[in-house]
Amino acid sequence: MKTTCKKARISLPCYKKIWKCIFFPPITTFAHLTTKKRSSFVTGGEAATTAVPKWAQKTVTLPPQKRGCHLITPLLLKDIEVDLGQFSCGLAHFFLQHTSASLTINENYDSDVLEDVETFLNGTVPEGRRAPWKHTLEGPDDMPAHIKSSMFGCSVSVPITDGQLNLGTWQGIWICEHRDHASARKVVVTMTGT
Repeated sequence: MKTTCKKARISLPCYKKIWKCIFFPPITTFAHLTTKKRSSFVTGGEAATTAVPKWAQKTVTLPPQKRGCHLITPLLLKDIEVDLGQFSCGLAHFFLQHTSASLTINENYDSDVLEDVETFLNGTVPEGRRAPWKHTLEGPDDMPAHIKSSMFGCSVSVPITDGQLNLGTWQGIWICEHRDHASARKVVVTMTGT
């Protein structure tokens, strides 16, 4: 005896309800995501109504840096401050479009930290004659640069609060340049929030 699966929008036979229409689950709409809902956060004694999120994106070109770690928070802020000011609550994502440099968040005050991290990276990833790397076509510093880039990564995210990056007191965004003779670097900054 054939029965019809009532969960699917189309009528397909389900023999003795054995398959229970597992190949055609109920179709779900996303209408519930577009309606305004009450926030689960409470402010001033009442639940706040959430606003529709906004988005902004900008590519920031950083000038060439010498090899090492460099604090770039002020350079980034200079290019994004107008867009950043449009957000009261959100997230800023910074994505470096290169494979031989990296981004990280670290100390923004004592420059010794920048130098110590570079010393650590150079001691950890061998370069030159003692290095076992096969990829050497772009120079002896290229393969170590790729490895160092993978260690720190190419992106960081920072909360936005009241139009400001909500970094800790001693935190800053760094670019770590792993090549001896680098070119300009591009960072795509994507901001979302309300």
